[in-house]
Amino acid sequence: MKKLSVKLGIIFFIIIIGLESFIFFYLHSSLVDSRVEEELSELQARGNSHRAVLEMNFDPTTVNHIALMESEADTDVVITDSFFKFIGSSKQSIHFSKYINQTITTSPRKGKIIEDNWREKPFIATVSPIEVDGLTVGYVFMFQDTASVQSLIMHLNEHFLLAGLISVGLTFIIIVILSKALTKPLIEMKEATSRMSNGDYSVSLPKTGKDELGDLAHSIHLLAHQLDYLTKERNEFLASISHELRTPLTYIKGYTDIVHKRNLPRDEQEKYLGIILEETTRLSILIKELFDLAKFDQNTFVIQKKRIDFSEFLLKMEQKLLPAFIEKNMNLQVTCPPHLFLMADPIRLEQIFLNLLDNAMKYSQHGTRTDLKVEKKGTNLHITVTDNGKGIPETDLPHIFSRFYRVDKSRTRALGGSGLGLAIVKELVHAHDGKITVNSKENIGTEFAIILKGATE
Repeated sequence: MKKLSVKLGIIFFIIIIGLESFIFFYLHSSLVDSRVEEELSELQARGNSHRAVLEMNFDPTTVNHIALMESEADTDVVITDSFFKFIGSSKQSIHFSKYINQTITTSPRKGKIIEDNWREKPFIATVSPIEVDGLTVGYVFMFQDTASVQSLIMHLNEHFLLAGLISVGLTFIIIVILSKALTKPLIEMKEATSRMSNGDYSVSLPKTGKDELGDLAHSIHLLAHQLDYLTKERNEFLASISHELRTPLTYIKGYTDIVHKRNLPRDEQEKYLGIILEETTRLSILIKELFDLAKFDQNTFVIQKKRIDFSEFLLKMEQKLLPAFIEKNMNLQVTCPPHLFLMADPIRLEQIFLNLLDNAMKYSQHGTRTDLKVEKKGTNLHITVTDNGKGIPETDLPHIFSRFYRVDKSRTRALGGSGLGLAIVKELVHAHDGKITVNSKENIGTEFAIILKGATE
């Protein structure tokens, strides 16, 4: 009883057998009642036919002729006068007397049924009055043995029983096939989820059609791919974070030992202490970025929006970054319409542009130009950051917003950041209900496009 196919089969079997039993019972009762009614109608019609003959010739010869006719038939006739005295009969039987004695009321012209209890009584019976010149001169009683009716019903019962057994057998076979067909994809899905729980995400489920089972199979298939991706991403994340944490810690520990154990000149101590400070700062930034990403994952990151003058905001950004660009002999061009306002978090917005412009400066050659351009379209701000750097390979473009993903696999200290900058940028843009996309070509440059809502003039 633990298998779903067995449970479904039993439920379907009970329901269908219940419906079939009800239908069979209803049809059986209807057919039996209809057949008995036909027998009574035929018996009444036969009596009325004899009555019509007797009304034309109500004499002993006609009476005897009718009695003789019925003696060779399956039915019996009794003809009486108006006082219920026997004047003719197809068969002598004491059982007829009690029905005739019970007929104490005047029968209608069309006749009537005086006994229809075919289950318990030996006969079913009808009566038809004989009228001559408007006066009732006698009666025609018709009788039929109920054994023949019961025999007919018995044959009908046998047919119904045979049909019922065939129906039950076919129902059982169909339900077995149907329940297995319904539960087979569910069993395969259960096995697939069991494999997924053990870390095997290479599941493949057959297509079951465009129904709920098909949707479920598709969802499990997508879940397996997502879990596989998340597992790989988690492993890469742990490997990357261990590397990123180990590198500065190694520097800090190594140079601290040197400064502590060796009697170094003042200038060398300053040099090593500077490296320790640099690595400590790098480690602090990495931990802060990881903390921010953890907040994003837990939906606890808060954006403090306020109305800012966007052109003034970008002017301050340009003044802050321009010396670094000049030092690298690079040009920074900021284009923004005046008196443009936006509801945003200025600190987080600055973090977005610092990351993008720092990348543009880091991965571009001396003498190149970086453009930050802002356009207002409706209530949206369209912002592009374009550089003339070495670009991003097409195979790397789908992954550059992933955590710890770096196009430069060498992880050089000159170029390699923590690999979290663009992941944080993407989360910050989404936190502002915005959208960020990237377009790049190798040796030509890269363009980041950001759309932010809620711009006013």
